[in-house]
Amino acid sequence: MHFLKWLYPGMKFKRWMLLFSAGVILASIGLAIIFNYKYIGLVEEAIFRLFYLTTGSYYYAVTAIAGSGIVVLGIGIMLVATRQIIRSVISVLVPEGSDKLVEIIFEKRKLNRGPAVTVIGGGTGLSVLLRGIKSITSNITAIVTVADDGGSSGRLREDLGIIPPGDLRNCLVALADTEPLMEKLFQHRFGGHGELAGHSFGNLFIAAMAEIVGDVELALKESCKVLAVRGQVLPSSTERIRLVAEMTDGSVVQGESQIPLAGKQIKQVYIRPENVRPVKGAVEAVNEADVCILGPGSLYTSVLPNLLVKDIAAALRESDAVKIYICNVMTQPGETDNYSASDHIKAIIDHIGPGCIDIAVVNVQEVAPELREVYAQQGAYPVVPDIDAIEALGIKVVKANLISETNLVRHDPVRLSRTIMSMVYDLKINSDRMRLLDYYIMAESIKKLKD
Repeated sequence: MHFLKWLYPGMKFKRWMLLFSAGVILASIGLAIIFNYKYIGLVEEAIFRLFYLTTGSYYYAVTAIAGSGIVVLGIGIMLVATRQIIRSVISVLVPEGSDKLVEIIFEKRKLNRGPAVTVIGGGTGLSVLLRGIKSITSNITAIVTVADDGGSSGRLREDLGIIPPGDLRNCLVALADTEPLMEKLFQHRFGGHGELAGHSFGNLFIAAMAEIVGDVELALKESCKVLAVRGQVLPSSTERIRLVAEMTDGSVVQGESQIPLAGKQIKQVYIRPENVRPVKGAVEAVNEADVCILGPGSLYTSVLPNLLVKDIAAALRESDAVKIYICNVMTQPGETDNYSASDHIKAIIDHIGPGCIDIAVVNVQEVAPELREVYAQQGAYPVVPDIDAIEALGIKVVKANLISETNLVRHDPVRLSRTIMSMVYDLKINSDRMRLLDYYIMAESIKKLKD
């Protein structure tokens, strides 16, 4: 029965089976012409005589019966031969067997038919979302901030003059379809007290690849091949950017890593230089997306730095895509203290103007009391879902339970991606462009997440 899986919708196998059968029929007709019909007549006469000798009867319909039997036998031989050919190929390419190969092909076909999703942000939040979405579509583009100047990324930025690779690495790993050991390798940080101490192997890999190919964007593409990444990961710009924050007291803080440490309320952030060039592929990804997602992630130091690249912000405002903002579940000390969900959205609109958000996804799940106490000691509190205030801005609100039930209050990748893709599915149902097979594939993907 596993052989029948090759007949699944979207496998692009049935058409070649039919073509193979047509070829056999044409070849058979050609052979009959070559050998002249009289030889076929001799076979027919032999069938009559054999039937008469065995039954003592003589029916003209016997040729039709015999012919049908031969056709069935021929088709059976064709199927057996085709199956053996496929099994022979599979045994070399996929030692695990045909079941594994069929699932791989069907999964690839399904993912390639998924919606085009562009996610803009950085930090841990972005990688969490990508882990969930990659199980539904491979048409993913992650546009990642390059304003990071702390830790291993900051050191490589200063030592080698490259854009910080840390957030890019996290997104590559999140979208990777590799062995667990490879993921551990890319996330490994060197210990000790030497110059390598604190560096991530993945950061060093990206830096080395950039030096080899001579271009960061190309280095990321090659890294995607190594990690078998579903989709693509792009920096918002390949130029060195420094994030600057102006505080409500008039003071100015420079550096992404220093802004939260200032312990002051942020009035606005901007980048230097202001007119940096965006990566061309990033702008194209926004223009061609079915869905553009902002966040989750640090509002001022992960999401907004990408949008402060002017051409990306302009492309987002003009895009026909559905624009979704995923609000953080907890406030961030030194960055969004006392911010409600609407305050997050107002900050984005104040920086890049209206038309950048259509829908806001807001968590309404209660945080466990013991976790609230732990986070309160760090100055972080649950973001208040002030629905009415968001809707007053002309933005639709989707309420959902999004928190993972662990020792950290973070978005659950499965719940988050299920919520996002259910919204996309509902929107596509209302679109005349969606075919029946696309309905089937999307429904199966969402069902898989729910299970």
